Amino acid sequence: MNVAVLGSGGREHAICWALAKSESVDALFAVPGNGGTAAVAENVVGLDPCDGEAVCGFARDREIDLGVNGPEAPLGAGVADELREAGIAVFGPDAQGAALEGSKTYSKRFMEDNDLPTASYGSFSDKQGAIAFARNMGAPIVIKADGLAAGKGVMVCEELEDAERAIEECFGGAFGEAGSTVVVEECLTGPECSLLAFVTNGQAHCMATAQDHKRAFNGDMGPNTGGMGVYSPVPIVTDEEHAAMVDIMSRAAAATARAPFEHDYRGVLYGGFMLTPQGPKLLEFNARFGDPETQVILPRLESDLAQVLYAAAMGDSDSIQLDWSPSWAVCVVLASEGYPGAYETGKVICGIDEAEALDGVTVFHAGTALNSDGELVTAGGRVLNVVALGSTFEEARERAYEACDKINFEGKQLRTDIGAKAAAGRSSWN
Repeated sequence: MNVAVLGSGGREHAICWALAKSESVDALFAVPGNGGTAAVAENVVGLDPCDGEAVCGFARDREIDLGVNGPEAPLGAGVADELREAGIAVFGPDAQGAALEGSKTYSKRFMEDNDLPTASYGSFSDKQGAIAFARNMGAPIVIKADGLAAGKGVMVCEELEDAERAIEECFGGAFGEAGSTVVVEECLTGPECSLLAFVTNGQAHCMATAQDHKRAFNGDMGPNTGGMGVYSPVPIVTDEEHAAMVDIMSRAAAATARAPFEHDYRGVLYGGFMLTPQGPKLLEFNARFGDPETQVILPRLESDLAQVLYAAAMGDSDSIQLDWSPSWAVCVVLASEGYPGAYETGKVICGIDEAEALDGVTVFHAGTALNSDGELVTAGGRVLNVVALGSTFEEARERAYEACDKINFEGKQLRTDIGAKAAAGRSSWN
């Protein structure tokens, strides 16, 4: 197959890395790719992955057999719809299916309509209504911008004053059009856990569990980010909780194949869960691979990713077989100084080869580029995803941080406690 992967982050590097290992893939393209994808695929620089017409033209010219969507923006722009209309197999839902991520209100109603456990909520297009609902619900409380906000539109507020301020920020334009509608939600308690599934023909083929670290600083302090680290599997999840999450994802997948949804969902459905005292409850759905969850899930996948994605794109659920490595995987994100706020780019990166010389270590590029001198430099807020495999959770953690120590660039920022709570046990969340 000739395969094109849309996107330019660490997730897309991990997808390309896994696809490049497949004997099913003849030619692999990253649109537009980054400094890491260039080592395993041909970067298509200058092609906007959200421009459906241009992507279709490229796909026809290069005789692409399979398009693989990475980030959320191309899905919302309907690129998968246009590729399918052009007769090209696509791994990724259509624009309406992607609304499960693109609108939190739409997603919450989908959960309600299909009896999927989630937090109570209200959705508002006016500031005063949202504030009145928040005051009635009381703190702690969660305020969410309804639309896509690059993982930063969710605010957990311990005090009512903070909630009102968050509502003011949403309606004041802090998240652009994404904040024109606001979801005010009950604050659930417990550890978070992600369970992603390959979904096609109304069936869910669940992947391994993962747990992200959203906050910028140690101790889960500071602002939300796109993710500062992650591990897989999640050691604190009980067998009962895992079975409950798999059941919820299976029921959600089945709902995508029947009225009134019926949007032929073919792609990843990402379930973000809170492990509450009453059992797992859904926090959110995403309509694509998570970032950085993908970076620890795919290195543990022993099945041929290209064959899995193609089967899903063709609606062939029976051909999907998932086999997993027993290894643990830990990812630590190296970010630019100042992230998720303002940061500088163009800082020379060194030490990646030394890090990858360690057994079980892979470095996925998230925000990198080559400068005019051919040097690898920083080009984003999240710069590198340092992933380590180990026979135990602690071995994987230690190896990941050993690799991080070998990589340097000016202003390197990282959390030093990725996985520490999970290593200490479930009581760490009490």
